[in-house]
Amino acid sequence: MSSTAQFVEWTVVGSDIGPLFLAATGQGLVNVVFHADEPVRDRAVRALATRFGTEPAPAAPGRPGPLEEPIRQVEAYFDGTLRAFALPLDWSLSSGFNRQVLRELAAGVPYGTVVGYGDLAHRVGQPGAAMGSNPLPVVVPCHRVVESHGGLGGFGGGLETKRQLLALEGVLPQPLF
Repeated sequence: MSSTAQFVEWTVVGSDIGPLFLAATGQGLVNVVFHADEPVRDRAVRALATRFGTEPAPAAPGRPGPLEEPIRQVEAYFDGTLRAFALPLDWSLSSGFNRQVLRELAAGVPYGTVVGYGDLAHRVGQPGAAMGSNPLPVVVPCHRVVESHGGLGGFGGGLETKRQLLALEGVLPQPLF
């Protein structure tokens, strides 16, 4: 738990892959969680309360706040008008090697491309796996990391969600129905 309590605000937004939980601090977007129905949302809020030492507050509708721009950009991504997120990110939910790999992923794997797990680790100069600990999926595009032999690999949001995100970006064909 953090020694200094920090303001955390959260909301749930609809998307083509289901409801997404978004949370931000004064530093930036700190958490994105897939399939944010009520139980998932409640677990995410509790986890943030434990981590930051403060009760996260729901975003007030219509009031400017730290989630205003993340909401706008997530909506633009899903409607096909945004290809690169330009948001301040709070990296406090990751550290060390994981943070290093996730920063490289965010900066170095553009919309509509994929990279192998090993290739991404090689870019930061050490082997390891960091995708399962990504606190900012979609915005930090772990769906773009695939197995070197062409398989999709794993995905915290489920393989169908990964397929949908890769189809949105034109990497995979859209389903026929």
